[in-house]
Amino acid sequence: MGHLDHAAFGWLTPVLSYVMACIGAALGLRCTVRALATTGRARRNWLITAASAIGTGIWTMHFVAMLGFAVTGTEIRYNVPLTVLSLLVAMAMVGVGVFAVGYGRNRARALAVGGLTTGLGVASMHYIGMAALRLHGAVRYDLWLVVLSVAIAVVAASAALWAALNIESPVAVAVASLVMGAAVSSMHYTGMLAVSVHVESSADALPGATAMQFIFPLAVGLGSYLFLTSAFVALSPTARERAASAAAQRLTETVA
Repeated sequence: MGHLDHAAFGWLTPVLSYVMACIGAALGLRCTVRALATTGRARRNWLITAASAIGTGIWTMHFVAMLGFAVTGTEIRYNVPLTVLSLLVAMAMVGVGVFAVGYGRNRARALAVGGLTTGLGVASMHYIGMAALRLHGAVRYDLWLVVLSVAIAVVAASAALWAALNIESPVAVAVASLVMGAAVSSMHYTGMLAVSVHVESSADALPGATAMQFIFPLAVGLGSYLFLTSAFVALSPTARERAASAAAQRLTETVA
């Protein structure tokens, strides 16, 4: 049995992964709030941005945390197509969830469908990402911890979407994002506690890419996307600000 180290670089990867989860959640929630205040093409665009932000945030959180994952007695590689698939699945399933909330007429039903779909998307991303692991040995899972991790993902997603439907204050959204970041991180490390590895001695070269060769550059790129999108959302006027600006312009024209 190989010894598993989930924080090979100390607190760096857990803290950084939590920050990335919070940024993705904050951006996704803010975009969802913006979407609910608009209609037509604008709503669709905001929801697409929300899905990409949340999906990117949880994917980046997972693989930043995986940078600190090590198993005694074996190197670790990652299957590139499966790793990319985990990102696409996360974004697609989160997209289904936020669109259910964005266009659902029955809020309770929309929240149930959106929370379940988004939560399963988070869990699917995690376990597809784990399936991308390549090492000398066999990976096994504790079934009950896997079930618990999926339940945490669904509850966290439902809570986040509830916040998007009921909270508009930027401060409240920030608090909700911190809570969701903690929940997503808890889901990840619960899933990792379910893992055990039986190491097998081998001199064969492992297929796939190392974390630093593939995951680190991609995580940095996606992290940059989150920061740039955050800046765009922060600078983009809200529906209330646009309405106030239009009213002020009409008043100016009337006075003139």
